[in-house]
Amino acid sequence: MPKIVVFGATGYTGRLTAEAFIAQGDSPVLAGRDAAALAKLAAELGGAPTAVADVADPASVTALLERGDVLVTTVGPFLRHGGPALAAALTAGAHYLDSTGEGPFVRTVFDHDDQARTAGVALLTALGFDYVPGNLAAALALREAPAAARVDVGYFMDGPSTSGGTRASVAGMLFERGFALRDGRIVTEPTAAHLRDFDVAGKPRTAVSIPGSEHFALPRTHPNLRSVDVYLGLPPAAAHGMRIGSTLAATAAQLPPLKHGLEAALARIVKGSTGGPDARARARTRGWVVAETYDASDNRLSSVTLTGGDPYDFTARMLAWAAHTALNGGLLTTGALGPVEAFGLDALHTAVRDAGWTRRATTHSS
Repeated sequence: MPKIVVFGATGYTGRLTAEAFIAQGDSPVLAGRDAAALAKLAAELGGAPTAVADVADPASVTALLERGDVLVTTVGPFLRHGGPALAAALTAGAHYLDSTGEGPFVRTVFDHDDQARTAGVALLTALGFDYVPGNLAAALALREAPAAARVDVGYFMDGPSTSGGTRASVAGMLFERGFALRDGRIVTEPTAAHLRDFDVAGKPRTAVSIPGSEHFALPRTHPNLRSVDVYLGLPPAAAHGMRIGSTLAATAAQLPPLKHGLEAALARIVKGSTGGPDARARARTRGWVVAETYDASDNRLSSVTLTGGDPYDFTARMLAWAAHTALNGGLLTTGALGPVEAFGLDALHTAVRDAGWTRRATTHSS
Protein backbone atom coordinates (compact mmCIF):
# COMPACT_ATOMS: atom_id res chain seq x y z
CA MET A 1 0.00 0.00 0.00
CA PRO A 2 1.42 3.46 -0.90
CA LYS A 3 2.75 5.45 2.02
CA ILE A 4 4.14 8.86 2.97
CA VAL A 5 7.79 9.09 4.01
CA VAL A 6 9.15 12.12 5.88
CA PHE A 7 12.89 12.19 5.25
CA GLY A 8 14.75 14.37 7.74
CA ALA A 9 12.01 13.88 10.32
CA THR A 10 14.25 14.57 13.33
CA GLY A 11 15.38 17.96 12.01
CA TYR A 12 13.66 21.21 12.91
CA THR A 13 11.33 21.50 9.90
CA GLY A 14 11.03 17.73 9.66
CA ARG A 15 9.69 17.43 13.18
CA LEU A 16 7.15 20.23 12.66
CA THR A 17 6.05 18.48 9.48
CA ALA A 18 5.73 15.12 11.23
CA GLU A 19 3.61 16.78 13.92
CA ALA A 20 1.39 18.31 11.22
CA PHE A 21 0.85 14.87 9.69
CA ILE A 22 -0.14 13.39 13.04
CA ALA A 23 -2.50 16.31 13.68
CA GLN A 24 -4.38 15.61 10.44
CA GLY A 25 -4.62 11.88 11.16
CA ASP A 26 -1.79 10.50 9.02
CA SER A 27 0.93 8.09 10.17
CA PRO A 28 3.94 8.68 7.92
CA VAL A 29 7.18 6.74 7.99
CA LEU A 30 9.72 8.86 9.86
CA ALA A 31 13.11 8.59 8.16
CA GLY A 32 16.56 9.93 8.96
CA ARG A 33 20.10 8.88 9.72
CA ASP A 34 19.88 8.47 13.52
CA ALA A 35 17.88 5.42 14.64
CA ALA A 36 17.80 6.47 18.30
CA ALA A 37 16.55 9.98 17.49
CA LEU A 38 13.89 8.51 15.21
CA ALA A 39 12.69 6.13 17.91
CA LYS A 40 12.48 8.98 20.42
CA LEU A 41 10.49 11.14 18.00
CA ALA A 42 8.13 8.31 17.12
CA ALA A 43 7.42 7.69 20.80
CA GLU A 44 6.78 11.39 21.43
CA LEU A 45 4.32 11.48 18.54
CA GLY A 46 2.38 8.50 19.87
CA GLY A 47 3.92 5.84 17.70
CA ALA A 48 4.91 5.87 14.03
CA PRO A 49 7.00 3.61 11.79
CA THR A 50 10.65 4.60 11.30
CA ALA A 51 13.40 3.90 8.78
CA VAL A 52 17.10 4.74 8.70
CA ALA A 53 18.52 6.44 5.59
CA ASP A 54 21.38 8.83 4.92
CA VAL A 55 22.18 11.03 1.92
CA ALA A 56 25.76 9.79 2.22
CA ASP A 57 24.38 6.37 1.18
CA PRO A 58 21.99 7.14 -1.73
CA ALA A 59 20.89 3.50 -1.97
CA SER A 60 19.50 3.76 1.56
CA VAL A 61 17.28 6.66 0.47
CA THR A 62 16.02 4.77 -2.58
CA ALA A 63 15.26 1.79 -0.33
CA LEU A 64 12.71 3.92 1.55
CA LEU A 65 10.39 4.07 -1.43
CA GLU A 66 8.11 2.02 -3.63
CA ARG A 67 6.06 3.07 -6.65
CA GLY A 68 3.14 5.30 -5.68
CA ASP A 69 4.70 6.49 -2.42
CA VAL A 70 5.03 10.16 -1.50
CA LEU A 71 8.44 11.37 -0.31
CA VAL A 72 8.56 14.56 1.76
CA THR A 73 12.14 15.70 2.27
CA THR A 74 13.34 18.47 4.58
CA VAL A 75 17.02 17.46 4.38
CA GLY A 76 19.07 20.54 3.56
CA PRO A 77 20.89 22.58 2.61
CA PHE A 78 19.42 21.22 -0.59
CA LEU A 79 22.24 22.33 -2.85
CA ARG A 80 24.52 20.16 -0.73
CA HIS A 81 22.23 17.30 0.34
CA GLY A 82 19.09 17.39 -1.81
CA GLY A 83 20.15 15.33 -4.81
CA PRO A 84 19.80 11.79 -3.39
CA ALA A 85 16.16 12.25 -2.35
CA LEU A 86 15.20 13.69 -5.74
CA ALA A 87 16.98 10.86 -7.55
CA ALA A 88 15.41 8.26 -5.26
CA ALA A 89 11.88 9.45 -5.97
CA LEU A 90 12.44 9.39 -9.73
CA THR A 91 14.00 5.94 -9.59
CA ALA A 92 11.24 4.47 -7.43
CA GLY A 93 8.33 6.17 -9.17
CA ALA A 94 7.33 8.12 -6.05
CA HIS A 95 5.94 11.63 -5.83
CA TYR A 96 8.43 14.13 -4.41
CA LEU A 97 7.90 17.18 -2.17
CA ASP A 98 10.55 19.35 -0.54
CA SER A 99 10.85 22.33 1.77
CA THR A 100 13.71 24.12 0.03
CA GLY A 101 13.92 27.88 -0.31
CA GLU A 102 17.11 27.65 -2.38
CA GLY A 103 16.42 29.04 -5.83
CA PRO A 104 19.24 27.18 -7.61
CA PHE A 105 17.92 23.86 -6.28
CA VAL A 106 14.41 24.82 -7.40
CA ARG A 107 15.87 25.22 -10.88
CA THR A 108 17.44 21.76 -10.62
CA VAL A 109 14.08 20.18 -9.80
CA PHE A 110 12.33 21.90 -12.72
CA ASP A 111 15.14 20.67 -14.98
CA HIS A 112 13.82 17.14 -14.26
CA ASP A 113 10.36 17.86 -15.67
CA ASP A 114 10.62 15.49 -18.63
CA GLN A 115 12.06 12.71 -16.47
CA ALA A 116 9.20 13.11 -13.97
CA ARG A 117 6.55 12.95 -16.70
CA THR A 118 8.14 9.80 -18.09
CA ALA A 119 8.13 8.27 -14.59
CA GLY A 120 4.52 9.36 -14.03
CA VAL A 121 5.30 11.28 -10.85
CA ALA A 122 5.01 14.84 -9.58
CA LEU A 123 7.98 16.84 -8.32
CA LEU A 124 6.83 19.64 -6.00
CA THR A 125 9.75 21.76 -4.89
CA ALA A 126 9.73 24.71 -2.47
CA LEU A 127 6.34 23.62 -1.15
CA GLY A 128 6.30 25.85 1.91
CA PHE A 129 6.55 29.51 2.75
CA ASP A 130 9.15 29.56 0.02
CA TYR A 131 7.31 29.77 -2.43
CA VAL A 132 3.65 28.74 -2.10
CA PRO A 133 2.16 32.08 -0.95
CA GLY A 134 3.78 33.96 -3.84
CA ASN A 135 2.50 31.44 -6.39
CA LEU A 136 -0.98 31.71 -4.92
CA ALA A 137 -1.03 35.51 -4.63
CA ALA A 138 0.25 35.86 -8.19
CA ALA A 139 -2.30 33.39 -9.54
CA LEU A 140 -5.13 35.24 -7.79
CA ALA A 141 -3.88 38.55 -9.19
CA LEU A 142 -3.57 37.01 -12.66
CA ARG A 143 -7.12 35.68 -12.41
CA GLU A 144 -8.19 39.32 -12.13
CA ALA A 145 -5.85 40.41 -14.94
CA PRO A 146 -5.37 37.38 -17.23
CA ALA A 147 -3.76 39.45 -20.01
CA ALA A 148 -0.97 40.73 -17.74
CA ALA A 149 2.53 40.56 -19.17
CA ARG A 150 4.43 40.93 -15.89
CA VAL A 151 4.07 39.96 -12.26
CA ASP A 152 6.16 41.03 -9.26
CA VAL A 153 5.97 39.10 -5.97
CA GLY A 154 7.32 40.35 -2.64
CA TYR A 155 7.81 38.41 0.63
CA PHE A 156 7.91 40.37 3.91
CA MET A 157 8.24 39.29 7.55
CA ASP A 158 8.12 41.07 10.91
CA GLY A 159 9.78 39.51 13.95
CA PRO A 160 11.19 36.44 12.19
CA SER A 161 13.54 33.97 13.82
CA THR A 162 15.46 31.50 11.67
CA SER A 163 16.46 27.89 12.08
CA GLY A 164 19.98 26.58 11.69
CA GLY A 165 18.88 24.92 8.47
CA THR A 166 17.66 28.21 7.02
CA ARG A 167 20.94 29.92 7.86
CA ALA A 168 22.91 27.08 6.28
CA SER A 169 20.76 27.29 3.16
CA VAL A 170 21.35 31.03 2.84
CA ALA A 171 25.09 30.53 3.26
CA GLY A 172 25.07 27.81 0.63
CA MET A 173 23.46 30.11 -1.94
CA LEU A 174 25.91 32.99 -1.59
CA PHE A 175 28.02 31.92 -4.54
CA GLU A 176 25.23 30.61 -6.75
CA ARG A 177 23.69 32.57 -9.60
CA GLY A 178 20.10 33.73 -9.44
CA PHE A 179 17.60 33.89 -12.28
CA ALA A 180 14.47 35.63 -13.51
CA LEU A 181 11.93 35.43 -16.33
CA ARG A 182 12.66 37.93 -19.10
CA ASP A 183 10.88 38.05 -22.47
CA GLY A 184 9.33 34.69 -21.67
CA ARG A 185 12.66 32.96 -21.00
CA ILE A 186 14.53 32.02 -17.83
CA VAL A 187 17.75 34.03 -17.75
CA THR A 188 20.61 33.96 -15.28
CA GLU A 189 21.24 37.09 -13.24
CA PRO A 190 22.73 37.86 -9.81
CA THR A 191 20.58 37.66 -6.71
CA ALA A 192 19.68 41.17 -5.50
CA ALA A 193 20.18 42.55 -9.01
CA HIS A 194 17.01 44.65 -8.56
CA LEU A 195 15.56 46.67 -5.70
CA ARG A 196 12.03 48.04 -5.48
CA ASP A 197 9.45 49.16 -2.94
CA PHE A 198 6.09 47.51 -2.30
CA ASP A 199 3.06 48.85 -0.46
CA VAL A 200 2.74 46.48 2.51
CA ALA A 201 -0.20 47.11 4.84
CA GLY A 202 -0.17 50.79 3.86
CA LYS A 203 3.58 51.34 4.23
CA PRO A 204 6.37 51.29 1.63
CA ARG A 205 8.87 48.49 2.18
CA THR A 206 12.09 47.77 0.30
CA ALA A 207 12.89 44.40 -1.23
CA VAL A 208 15.65 42.77 -3.31
CA SER A 209 15.20 40.32 -6.17
CA ILE A 210 15.71 36.62 -5.46
CA PRO A 211 15.27 33.37 -7.42
CA GLY A 212 12.08 31.43 -6.69
CA SER A 213 9.72 28.84 -8.09
CA GLU A 214 7.31 31.48 -9.45
CA HIS A 215 9.63 32.11 -12.42
CA PHE A 216 9.12 28.53 -13.62
CA ALA A 217 5.59 27.78 -12.43
CA LEU A 218 3.59 30.88 -13.31
CA PRO A 219 4.27 30.99 -17.08
CA ARG A 220 3.05 27.40 -17.39
CA THR A 221 -0.41 28.36 -16.17
CA HIS A 222 -0.31 31.91 -17.59
CA PRO A 223 1.48 31.80 -20.98
CA ASN A 224 0.95 35.53 -21.57
CA LEU A 225 3.56 36.31 -18.91
CA ARG A 226 6.79 37.74 -20.24
CA SER A 227 8.43 38.83 -17.00
CA VAL A 228 8.43 37.48 -13.43
CA ASP A 229 10.38 38.88 -10.48
CA VAL A 230 10.37 37.65 -6.88
CA TYR A 231 11.60 39.87 -4.05
CA LEU A 232 12.58 39.48 -0.41
CA GLY A 233 11.78 42.34 1.94
CA LEU A 234 14.71 43.76 3.91
CA PRO A 235 15.52 47.03 5.69
CA PRO A 236 16.92 49.48 3.11
CA ALA A 237 20.49 49.31 4.44
CA ALA A 238 20.42 45.51 4.44
CA ALA A 239 18.94 45.46 0.94
CA HIS A 240 21.74 47.64 -0.45
CA GLY A 241 24.28 45.58 1.50
CA MET A 242 22.92 42.37 0.01
CA ARG A 243 23.20 43.86 -3.45
CA ILE A 244 26.86 44.73 -2.88
CA GLY A 245 27.56 41.37 -1.27
CA SER A 246 25.95 39.54 -4.19
CA THR A 247 28.21 41.39 -6.61
CA LEU A 248 31.29 40.47 -4.59
CA ALA A 249 30.18 36.84 -4.30
CA ALA A 250 29.62 36.67 -8.06
CA THR A 251 33.19 37.86 -8.55
CA ALA A 252 34.51 35.26 -6.12
CA ALA A 253 32.51 32.57 -7.89
CA GLN A 254 34.60 33.17 -11.01
CA LEU A 255 37.67 31.99 -9.10
CA PRO A 256 37.05 28.31 -8.25
CA PRO A 257 39.77 27.93 -5.59
CA LEU A 258 38.51 31.01 -3.76
CA LYS A 259 34.89 29.90 -4.10
CA HIS A 260 35.58 26.40 -2.77
CA GLY A 261 37.62 27.78 0.13
CA LEU A 262 34.90 30.24 1.14
CA GLU A 263 32.17 27.60 0.82
CA ALA A 264 34.13 25.20 3.02
CA ALA A 265 34.68 27.91 5.63
CA LEU A 266 30.98 28.81 5.68
CA ALA A 267 29.99 25.15 6.00
CA ARG A 268 32.17 24.89 9.12
CA ILE A 269 30.82 28.12 10.63
CA VAL A 270 27.12 27.83 9.75
CA LYS A 271 25.79 24.51 11.00
CA GLY A 272 22.45 23.25 9.72
CA SER A 273 21.13 21.04 12.53
CA THR A 274 20.93 23.55 15.36
CA GLY A 275 17.19 23.81 15.93
CA GLY A 276 15.00 26.84 15.43
CA PRO A 277 12.49 29.21 17.03
CA ASP A 278 10.19 27.78 19.67
CA ALA A 279 6.40 28.05 19.56
CA ARG A 280 6.36 31.33 21.48
CA ALA A 281 8.82 32.95 19.07
CA ARG A 282 6.94 31.62 16.07
CA ALA A 283 3.69 33.07 17.42
CA ARG A 284 5.21 36.57 17.31
CA THR A 285 6.02 36.40 13.59
CA ARG A 286 3.82 38.18 11.09
CA GLY A 287 4.17 38.11 7.33
CA TRP A 288 2.82 39.48 4.08
CA VAL A 289 3.15 38.37 0.48
CA VAL A 290 2.24 40.88 -2.22
CA ALA A 291 1.71 40.12 -5.91
CA GLU A 292 1.23 42.88 -8.49
CA THR A 293 0.45 42.45 -12.19
CA TYR A 294 1.28 44.87 -15.01
CA ASP A 295 0.56 45.20 -18.70
CA ALA A 296 3.22 45.55 -21.38
CA SER A 297 3.35 49.32 -20.75
CA ASP A 298 3.99 48.85 -17.01
CA ASN A 299 0.51 49.95 -15.98
CA ARG A 300 -0.52 48.13 -12.81
CA LEU A 301 -3.59 45.96 -13.32
CA SER A 302 -4.16 44.13 -10.04
CA SER A 303 -2.69 43.60 -6.60
CA VAL A 304 -3.24 40.78 -4.08
CA THR A 305 -1.88 40.60 -0.54
CA LEU A 306 -1.79 37.50 1.63
CA THR A 307 -1.08 37.83 5.33
CA GLY A 308 -0.37 35.27 8.01
CA GLY A 309 1.99 34.01 10.66
CA ASP A 310 5.13 31.95 11.08
CA PRO A 311 6.75 30.50 7.92
CA TYR A 312 7.88 27.26 9.60
CA ASP A 313 4.40 26.37 10.85
CA PHE A 314 2.99 27.24 7.43
CA THR A 315 5.58 25.08 5.65
CA ALA A 316 4.83 22.08 7.86
CA ARG A 317 1.07 22.36 7.31
CA MET A 318 1.44 22.80 3.55
CA LEU A 319 3.75 19.82 3.19
CA ALA A 320 1.39 17.65 5.23
CA TRP A 321 -1.68 18.75 3.27
CA ALA A 322 0.02 18.38 -0.12
CA ALA A 323 1.45 14.93 0.63
CA HIS A 324 -1.91 13.69 1.93
CA THR A 325 -3.61 15.06 -1.17
CA ALA A 326 -1.03 13.48 -3.49
CA LEU A 327 -1.30 10.10 -1.76
CA ASN A 328 -5.07 10.15 -2.19
CA GLY A 329 -5.11 10.94 -5.91
CA GLY A 330 -5.53 14.70 -5.68
CA LEU A 331 -2.77 15.70 -8.10
CA LEU A 332 -3.99 17.13 -11.40
CA THR A 333 -0.98 16.12 -13.49
CA THR A 334 2.61 14.91 -13.38
CA GLY A 335 6.01 16.51 -13.97
CA ALA A 336 7.91 19.22 -12.11
CA LEU A 337 5.03 21.40 -10.99
CA GLY A 338 4.16 24.63 -9.29
CA PRO A 339 1.50 24.39 -6.59
CA VAL A 340 -1.31 25.89 -8.69
CA GLU A 341 -0.60 23.52 -11.56
CA ALA A 342 -0.46 20.56 -9.16
CA PHE A 343 -3.63 21.16 -7.16
CA GLY A 344 -5.67 23.88 -8.88
CA LEU A 345 -6.09 27.46 -7.75
CA ASP A 346 -9.20 27.06 -5.63
CA ALA A 347 -7.98 23.95 -3.78
CA LEU A 348 -4.63 25.62 -3.09
CA HIS A 349 -6.34 28.80 -1.89
CA THR A 350 -8.41 26.78 0.58
CA ALA A 351 -5.34 24.90 1.85
CA VAL A 352 -3.36 28.12 2.35
CA ARG A 353 -6.26 29.67 4.23
CA ASP A 354 -6.52 26.56 6.42
CA ALA A 355 -2.76 26.92 7.10
CA GLY A 356 -3.35 30.40 8.51
CA TRP A 357 -2.77 32.76 5.58
CA THR A 358 -5.65 34.91 4.37
CA ARG A 359 -6.19 37.18 1.42
CA ARG A 360 -6.82 40.90 1.12
CA ALA A 361 -7.00 41.97 -2.53
CA THR A 362 -7.25 45.33 -4.24
CA THR A 363 -7.60 45.77 -8.00
CA HIS A 364 -6.18 48.79 -9.79
CA SER A 365 -6.91 49.89 -13.31
CA SER A 366 -4.66 51.93 -15.55
